[in-house]
Amino acid sequence: MAVKVLILEDNPVARGFLCRVVRESFSDVSSITEAGDLEAVRRLLGHAAGQRAAATPDPFQLILVDLELPDGSGLELLSELANYPATRIVTTLYSDDEHLFPALQCGADGYLLKEDRFEVLVEELQKIVRGQPPLSPAIARRLLTHFRTGDGFPSASALHTGSGVSSAAVAAAPAAPVAPMDHERLTPRESEVLTYLSKGFTIKEIANLMGIKWFTVNDHIKSIYKKLNVSSRAEAAVLASKQGLV
Repeated sequence: MAVKVLILEDNPVARGFLCRVVRESFSDVSSITEAGDLEAVRRLLGHAAGQRAAATPDPFQLILVDLELPDGSGLELLSELANYPATRIVTTLYSDDEHLFPALQCGADGYLLKEDRFEVLVEELQKIVRGQPPLSPAIARRLLTHFRTGDGFPSASALHTGSGVSSAAVAAAPAAPVAPMDHERLTPRESEVLTYLSKGFTIKEIANLMGIKWFTVNDHIKSIYKKLNVSSRAEAAVLASKQGLV
């Protein structure tokens, strides 16, 4: 199965640039669909504003989302994609906390700055295959600074004040994780992926071992994290070991 990509970006020049970045980053891209506003993306995904996008028989596996759009905020789409089986990466010019943290809380799997060099963006996107979140260097430093200084993770509602971002989008952000689900609810495929994760294999290596696409492995990992109520490979490995899953 080849990878389908969707790029939401209102600037035609930036769209062309991101298309080149995607094609350079992955060798198995089958198609790149471009959209310039939220309305166009919703038509492509088959849902209305404020509704959750549902998976289709042939879904997009990677979606790049700009935040500032002619008809709204990319945060709205991120919230609507909560149940959609795609890796969602913000591509924006904004590196401030007022955009970064609400985007992550609304479900972004990565955050890239379009002002970065072509080679940097390619390198960051390729991290998806290795199971690492694609973050522009400046964004990674900002996150480290926040946690090292004890500021923690600002709430979306606090950061929203005065930011000009839709309050509906922030309100729709995923709630805090609930109690972990029983590990027995992992599917056989998920259990197999978890075993490989615990042994230190990368996403690409797991895909080769299991004979599936790396985007499929990535989907399994997201489901594992959600069911086990963890947020990293290390946490998943420790919990798996304690509960005798591997």
